[in-house]
Amino acid sequence: MCGIVGYIGNRNSQEVLIEGLKKLEYRGYDSAGVAVFTKNGLEVKKSVGRLANLESKLGDAPLEGTIGIGHTRWATHGKPSDANSHPHTDSSLKFSVVHNGIIENYATLKEELIANGHVFLSDTDTEVISHLIAVEYQGDIVKAVQKAVKRMRGAYALGVLTEHEPDRLVAVRNASPLIIGVGDGENFIGSDIPAILNYTRDVYILNDGEMAVLTRDGVELLTLEGNFISRELFHVDWDLVTAEKAGFDHFMLKEIYEQPKAYRDTMGARISEDGKRVVLPEVKMTEDEIKRISRIHIVACGTAYHAGLVGKTIIERLTGIPVETDVASEYRYRSPIITPDTLVIVVSQSGETADTLAALREAQRCGARVLAITNVVGSSVAREANSVITTWAGPEIAVASTKAYTTQLIGFYLFGLFLAQTLETQKPEYIAEVLSALQQLPTQVEAILEKAEDIKDIAEQAATHEDLFFIGRGIDYAVTLEGSLKLKEISYIHSEAYPSGELKHGTLALIEDGIPVIALATQDELLEKTVSNIKEVVARGGYIIGIGNEGDAELPRQVDRLFSIPRTLGLLTPALSVIPLQLLAYYAALARGNDVDKPRNLAKSVTVE
Repeated sequence: MCGIVGYIGNRNSQEVLIEGLKKLEYRGYDSAGVAVFTKNGLEVKKSVGRLANLESKLGDAPLEGTIGIGHTRWATHGKPSDANSHPHTDSSLKFSVVHNGIIENYATLKEELIANGHVFLSDTDTEVISHLIAVEYQGDIVKAVQKAVKRMRGAYALGVLTEHEPDRLVAVRNASPLIIGVGDGENFIGSDIPAILNYTRDVYILNDGEMAVLTRDGVELLTLEGNFISRELFHVDWDLVTAEKAGFDHFMLKEIYEQPKAYRDTMGARISEDGKRVVLPEVKMTEDEIKRISRIHIVACGTAYHAGLVGKTIIERLTGIPVETDVASEYRYRSPIITPDTLVIVVSQSGETADTLAALREAQRCGARVLAITNVVGSSVAREANSVITTWAGPEIAVASTKAYTTQLIGFYLFGLFLAQTLETQKPEYIAEVLSALQQLPTQVEAILEKAEDIKDIAEQAATHEDLFFIGRGIDYAVTLEGSLKLKEISYIHSEAYPSGELKHGTLALIEDGIPVIALATQDELLEKTVSNIKEVVARGGYIIGIGNEGDAELPRQVDRLFSIPRTLGLLTPALSVIPLQLLAYYAALARGNDVDKPRNLAKSVTVE
């Protein structure tokens, strides 16, 4: 998830680009850059860090010109650095590209280009695009772009300039957002509408497989086959704050709805083209090293710890390797048994969580290998771990984590399956079955989100209470812990999660008439036992909100309210069942008038002990 902006007109393009990037910095902020046509040709300037660093560099040596493209980056391939910042150019420095998305087959394309004499300066997937376009260029930049993108597999929104045709700016969209702003004698591109709202409110919204050719005087919309498209302009009447949130009332809600894309991006090129194997070259372990793993420790804090609890079940079921899950702030102080055959998995959205980083260092001091699951390329955790699985959730602005948590689950599914296929603890047919179901999850999440109003109604009723409980068995219990935390974080309702089987060991004393109890019941093999536990709560006057699988016959008869999720493999249900719990927390907080994105007393990243 990155931000791109482009301009062609008569203004100082540098100023337009920087202004647009400021409005898009919420999409990525580890580096930024611009490319501008000047009297000296196509010039590029970029800088690691926040946009202010680039501004400072341009202040010392501005780029004078009226056509340009800009980018603010959230790293996916290659750590944050000047070299990995966009825009990227080809070897001749005549073609420049900005890109939002992931090119899944970039490694194969890069090998081919290097074999043909091309020299690469970065570790990114994007640089491949500029070289491909240069190879395909035969005097028409539009045709060159069309040929290049047909060789690419993945998601991309592109802005393309070439010094050979300084009067045209080309934009392309496939599975990454891109809009075209239309002005008087000037036109714009942007990843989101906020980038261009200071200049125009008339836009075209590109669909997948479409491109736009911009000049000062107009915009042509084309298919990738070159057919012209006729489309009415869309007039934006949102204010800027609403536009930054893509029309959503809060960043948290926007990020909940971004989860289908985040799932797809995190799976990305990590599943083979035939859909039967996991491909994880980022796991820097030989087959022999993997086979020597005797135990696994998962270490994390807060929401990431809850992802680790699901990860424990995933890995143990798929591989038979014993797994312990620890709260990072306690890990060092219990003198954990760590041997060279221990694999330690640390999980952190930011990659800067102080306790998790300390646990990583302690594990390495004791001789263990460390695998990190993190959302930030180049973070401290990512730099210091032996291997890194990056989750491609994009920046998460709301304090309460949603898409970071669910992409951590995807990371665990991929790694668990990778271990299973390496150790041969599961048959290839079963691994293929799980991968097939995994790739259906984004569509199933979209189906859940279409029923958000049902959860809103439940949440508004729950919001009138000061206490609420969650129950579940097996992997459902791990999900209830995350659901309870979300509710506490932003609604300030006292909430606790308990294993259903523990009710008679004290918890039932807390059940009173009308108290809401959310019961997760997605595991078929545990359904009868869970229903028995629900009956125990009902007998004490509890009001049951059930979350189960579509098609279940028994659960609807035992609960007061029911929300059903699409049916999937039992092991994969956490990636679906948590979605209604996120919505429940959001709508309950809204009903109570709370600041959803910035709950009291909490920060996004805990970087001190």
